[in-house]
Amino acid sequence: MLIRSWNLFHGRTFPAGDRVYLREMVELASADGPDVLCLQELPLWVLGRLEEWSGMTSFDAVAKRTLVPRPLGRLLQRHDPLRFRSAVTGQANAILLAPGTEVGTHRRVRVSEGGRERRVCHAVRIPGYVIGNVHASNDFRNPDVPKAELRRSHALIQALAEEWDEGDARILAGDFNLRDPELPGPNIDHVVVAGAAHGPLVVWPDERRRHNGRVLSDHAPVEVTVG
Repeated sequence: MLIRSWNLFHGRTFPAGDRVYLREMVELASADGPDVLCLQELPLWVLGRLEEWSGMTSFDAVAKRTLVPRPLGRLLQRHDPLRFRSAVTGQANAILLAPGTEVGTHRRVRVSEGGRERRVCHAVRIPGYVIGNVHASNDFRNPDVPKAELRRSHALIQALAEEWDEGDARILAGDFNLRDPELPGPNIDHVVVAGAAHGPLVVWPDERRRHNGRVLSDHAPVEVTVG
C-alpha cells in the first residue's frame, strides 16, 4: 500500500508566481494511483473538487474557517495568491483514498490549544489500518508545541485502533513542522508507521514536481510503501 503526503502550500509555487496550481498538484499527486493521499494547506473552495481532480474518495477536515464565501475566496486567490491567503480562503486537510476502499470511521479532533491558530488531525479507519493526517503548528522556537499536537494526533489514531480491537497498523502522515532525528523525514514532512512492515520514506526530487519552470509548493511530497 502506497501512502503519500503533500503540503500543497495553497497551490502556490516556489519561487512565488502570480497564480495557483491546485488542480495540477492534485492531478500530479494522484496520477500513479496511490492507495492513500494525505494533503495539507488546502483552501476551502477546493474541497468540493478533490474527487473530480483525483478520481479518489475524499475526506476533509477544516482547520480555519472564513467569513468570505468559498467562491469569492477562490476568485480573490486567483487574482492575487500572494496577498489573499488563508485568512480569505480558509484552510483544510484532506485524506484521499483509492476508489472502492472500505471506510469504517472518519473522525476529526482539534490538536492545538489556547489562543493558537486552530490545527486539526483527522483519521480514517480502513481494513487493517488507521491513517491520520495532520498539519501541526509552525513554532520552531518552541518545538514542544508541535510535539504536543502530535501526541494528541497519535491519541486519536490509537483510540480508533483500540475501538475495533483488531490490531490495526497505525499511520500518521502530514506536515509535522518538526525536525527530529527520530522522525523518518529529513525535513518537516513525515509518514510514521507502527504495527506494519514498511519501506523507507521517499522524498520526491524537485524535478518530479516542476511545472512551467517553477516548483510546485515549497514542500516536497513524501511517501512510504506499507505491507
